[in-house]
Amino acid sequence: MNPFPVTTSTLSGSALGKFVINQYGIGQDSTCNLLRTGINHTYLISDNDLKFALRIYSHGWRSKQEISEELKLLRSLEENSVSVSYPIPDRSGEFVQEINAPEGIRYAVLFSYAEGGKVRFMDTSTCASVGSLMANIHNLTSSTKIERVLYDRKSLLELPYQHAMAFFSEKLPEMQFIKETCDRVSKLFEQADPKYIQTGIVHLDIWHDNMSITDKKEITLFDFDFCGNGILILDVAYFCKQLFHIEPDKRDYEQKVSSFLKGYASVRNLSEEEIKLIPYGGAAVWIFYLGVQCQRFDWSNIFLTENYLKMYVGRMRSWLEYYKA
Repeated sequence: MNPFPVTTSTLSGSALGKFVINQYGIGQDSTCNLLRTGINHTYLISDNDLKFALRIYSHGWRSKQEISEELKLLRSLEENSVSVSYPIPDRSGEFVQEINAPEGIRYAVLFSYAEGGKVRFMDTSTCASVGSLMANIHNLTSSTKIERVLYDRKSLLELPYQHAMAFFSEKLPEMQFIKETCDRVSKLFEQADPKYIQTGIVHLDIWHDNMSITDKKEITLFDFDFCGNGILILDVAYFCKQLFHIEPDKRDYEQKVSSFLKGYASVRNLSEEEIKLIPYGGAAVWIFYLGVQCQRFDWSNIFLTENYLKMYVGRMRSWLEYYKA
């Protein structure tokens, strides 16, 4: 009997371990264990005291060209002493591997290991360090482009709304709110003076879950899977919005977001126009990720019900109301 077709699979850690040992020439006693599932799966490779992160991209999620562009960006940042998890070449100098999974070809990349752990509740000094790290990245990527998605009105707002319509009726109050917010944000972005709005390559997913912090407050940023082209304030806005939801006491939020913005401004200037766009940039990326969840319902591990939509939109509404946007 032929195996039943699958849309996604979880690959064997032991088999991947043998693959990595052979392909990269690391120690024969190296181990490979599943570390995290998500849109892509991540495995921890341990070779005595050495550690690596092996990312297995989902089938059909990113093209080999898109992945190569991501890795080219990471190599450039690492060469410029920016603290990121960077790709490791195999014994023949290749960075991207192809694995014939049950659902089809999946790409694999070995990354340097980000030492430390995830810190959900950061202190003000750490928030400032995140700001300066982000600004250093933006200094290197400002006014440059990458052969990947352009984050504009269509990709951030219009397409995500269409993806959400596959699950939710446009007559729902929450969907109406999203549509109204899309229209409002689009107009504000169009009205913004481009002379004061910096563009370049953005990460688009900088928050506590995508960085490791050591006891010495050393930060390593990773997961550039959503990197693309857009206005740089999107990264700033999304970090602020995530910080807003993490901190229940808004007095703590104000102190930490102030430290974050000061850390950023110590390296790179933010114009008044960019600061004014923070509430709307945060809402735009929030809508974008609702679209991602609808595209990849198999990953999101949530029930895409009306109750979930109410919670998700409620967070966006509270963010906009807080800034009287």
